[in-house]
Amino acid sequence: MIEHRPFDTLGKANHGWLDANHHFSFAGYHDPERVNWGALRVWNDDIIAPKSGFPTHPHRDMEIITYVRTGAITHRDSMGNEGRTEAGDVQVMSAGNGVQHSEFNLEDEETTLFQIWIIPSERGGQPGWGARKFPKGDRAGQFVPLASGAANDDDALNIRTDARVLGATVKAGESVTYTPRTAERHLYLVPATGSIRIGDIEAKARDGIAITKEDSITITALEDSELVLVDAA
Repeated sequence: MIEHRPFDTLGKANHGWLDANHHFSFAGYHDPERVNWGALRVWNDDIIAPKSGFPTHPHRDMEIITYVRTGAITHRDSMGNEGRTEAGDVQVMSAGNGVQHSEFNLEDEETTLFQIWIIPSERGGQPGWGARKFPKGDRAGQFVPLASGAANDDDALNIRTDARVLGATVKAGESVTYTPRTAERHLYLVPATGSIRIGDIEAKARDGIAITKEDSITITALEDSELVLVDAA
């Protein structure tokens, strides 16, 4: 089963400093058909104005992955962590039994990012945070784990859930195939840039594609494309 969710069907919330687009029900946007996709609970496509951001606020019992598309985001939290994550790179926060954090765009340009929330396998535990660079060249023509709770994804940031967040870059006319552990997995694919085809479905940048009951998927790039994929229980 492959379901195309065009960008213009997503939930919308423009707060001036934040232009948010919700793939799943979030805050004031609720769609009973789009509450979650397996353990994937949130995929927000955010545009954050320069010199603005999310002031300090709490989270608990959620794995929060931030994929920066353009610009940069600066993180601070109640554990004493501080870091700046640039375009193409990833940060992960395991909220555990509770954490306070802020996320600001301190740049002179807009920052665009995907914020992805995945339900943890177990509640509680000490919170944690980490970030690292993932050169796009390393993802050319293949999916590379960026954040993962799976065994053997040693180079990925750790998340405390049965899920993987992967990235790939694909040149126009080329294809990449992904095979989940079982066909029962819940896959969710978003092209950060470009346009793609899966089977008879064509999707543009920032569209969502929900996939399950498929032994594997083959994605063909119609334009040079940057892909982000979640594989969740």
